[in-house]
Amino acid sequence: MTTELFAMAAWVAHLARMAAHIAFRTQRAKLAPVMKTLRLGLVPATLVALAFAPLSLAHGVPGPVVGGVGPTEPGKAVVVEVRDGISLDEAVRRAESQYRARVVRTDVQDEDGRKVYVLKLLSEDGRVVTVRIDAATGRMR
Repeated sequence: MTTELFAMAAWVAHLARMAAHIAFRTQRAKLAPVMKTLRLGLVPATLVALAFAPLSLAHGVPGPVVGGVGPTEPGKAVVVEVRDGISLDEAVRRAESQYRARVVRTDVQDEDGRKVYVLKLLSEDGRVVTVRIDAATGRMR
């Protein structure tokens, strides 16, 4: 949809250039009324089309998974996983905000039957920090 809107905007710009060229070439019309007509007609229509572009793009994005059931292929079994604790994304977000560093590597390990996220962070001054986060409790070590 975005490429279509870009093509439409390029087409409108081309038409505007053509109209200006015709106005100068034929000497019959002055440029100001032509440009005023373009501004009053095509620019608002283009802005309205651009305003609705995110809505049309949102229709192609799958919605949130509710109750563990989401879009699946026909004939595939749906696996519902009950999750306690925090996700890897949440662990990354917490570690980055606490250490004011950027996560550069993640690993998921099993320690004594518990899932542990191992995150390597790189600070702005170049220090590497390794953080271990218990997936069940969210506790950092």
